[in-house]
Amino acid sequence: MKLSVDIQDTAEAALVRRLADLVNDVYAVAEDGLWRAGAARTTAPALADLIAAGELAVARVDGEIAGAVHVHAASDDTGLFGMLAVAPEHRGAGIGRALVGFAERHSRDRGRARMRLELLVPRTWRHPSKVFLDGWYRRLGYRVVHRTTLDENYPELVPLLATECDLLVYERPLQ
Repeated sequence: MKLSVDIQDTAEAALVRRLADLVNDVYAVAEDGLWRAGAARTTAPALADLIAAGELAVARVDGEIAGAVHVHAASDDTGLFGMLAVAPEHRGAGIGRALVGFAERHSRDRGRARMRLELLVPRTWRHPSKVFLDGWYRRLGYRVVHRTTLDENYPELVPLLATECDLLVYERPLQ
């Protein structure tokens, strides 16, 4: 007998929807102008899959969701984190730094020597959120190791772009 559980039939469905809303709300601001109208960063079913795979970490403050990060293996020796989102009411309290720290420890504990992240940036103009994130990641010790276009790694997303973008790949050694 194969048991299948639909996330919408469980008590966790509301939690997954709240996480999807958080990520999409954060990215709607952080990537404003990069995507065509109606594009969303994620969906509840996609997040449910990440949770089932053990690839989504959630930060809570006093029991409430404060942020989340997707962490997984990019290769045998490199971890990758993405979809980092912190609720606006918790910004500046160290939640983002704690989530990145978790992703780094998680990868290091699995024998990975490097941590990677990707940042989508507009090619012909400066987005305030992207400028902030570039500086923040650099202060955490990350350096750009590769600049590419979105179609190299995510060709299915290119038609959703509202402006030409590059994908910056950052890495940091894990020691």
